[in-house]
Amino acid sequence: MGNSESQHRTLLLLIVLSTFVFYACKENGAKLSTQDEDAPSSLVLVKKPDSIEVPKGMVWIPGGVFMQGAMDQDEMAMGHERPKHAVAVDGFFMDTTEVTNAQFARFVQETGYVTLAEREIDWEEMKQQLPPDTPKPHDSILQPGSLIFKTPENPIENLNDYSQWWKWKVGANWKHPQGPESNLKGRDNYPVVHIAYEDALAYCNWAGSRLPTEAEWEYAARGGLENGIFPWGKDRQKLNQMANTWTGTFPTKNTQDDGFINKAPVGSFPPNSYGLYDMVGNVWEFTQDWYSYEYYRHLAKKQDTTLNPTGPKKPHNPYTKERVIRGGSFLCNASYCASFRVSARMSNALDSSQEHLGFRTVKSISDTDKENHLQ
Repeated sequence: MGNSESQHRTLLLLIVLSTFVFYACKENGAKLSTQDEDAPSSLVLVKKPDSIEVPKGMVWIPGGVFMQGAMDQDEMAMGHERPKHAVAVDGFFMDTTEVTNAQFARFVQETGYVTLAEREIDWEEMKQQLPPDTPKPHDSILQPGSLIFKTPENPIENLNDYSQWWKWKVGANWKHPQGPESNLKGRDNYPVVHIAYEDALAYCNWAGSRLPTEAEWEYAARGGLENGIFPWGKDRQKLNQMANTWTGTFPTKNTQDDGFINKAPVGSFPPNSYGLYDMVGNVWEFTQDWYSYEYYRHLAKKQDTTLNPTGPKKPHNPYTKERVIRGGSFLCNASYCASFRVSARMSNALDSSQEHLGFRTVKSISDTDKENHLQ
């Protein structure tokens, strides 16, 4: 392995591994007594106020109380999806689909915004987020770009080595999802990807919306089902008909049993009972919460219902600040991450973007409107 390739691999591993490192933080959110059976109707906004119209491209998610986290019978659940804990959320509006290339293009056209993956890399700034004495990569590598998926040529024995199928591609960004030689022709209705957290926030500010909290996202994904493992219930046999995931042997052979080998146009699969498409599979989606492996345990210890939780107060990762991402992607397979479930969660560094990560937005009812509606 040459020196340049070795430095490339070092940078790739630092970027990818930082995306999946777990750290503990403190919890946030008001508490309700679990003994208060009237909590959903008296303290949580359930019904949309008649005076407020549903924004275009969104649906109303009626507020309520649910058990957040993995169901007891979910054998694929990871430790940070447990324990279950009671959460109450106010009703809100949510995009029916992930934000598309066409929608993001309108935002860029009107604002001139430049995404993180398109900007020149400042090594002095980047090394502040890396372990001490990390060597500077070669200038040929230290250029704007993003992570793309590559199908390995040889069989994979160690699924913990993400660098076998992730490649740092110079010139990859939302307009060139596979690198500078690619474009968005015919892909207006595909989810926008290669989006970093600050890019998603910039879009939200322009659209007058925000990113969902982790609790809002899971509540909406469940579609009102109390014990569902998937947005449609418990039947895993329906996966290929209901979501865009990896079918076959990950990451070397995709049989396309669900009809797609990579991303799919938004809305290609049936919606859940709230009218939301692609809540699992296709691309991961940003939430606004800081990530913590221990967060659910902190909430469960309170033995009360948490009202509108907004996640830990701050990240504890000493090198890379991470937000929660939800929903899994077209790369999810039972042998790999199995994140095509409503309770699945992962972390993503603020400055990291990939081919399988996008977002959708939500809008809240104002406190005044909520107060008037509850009176």
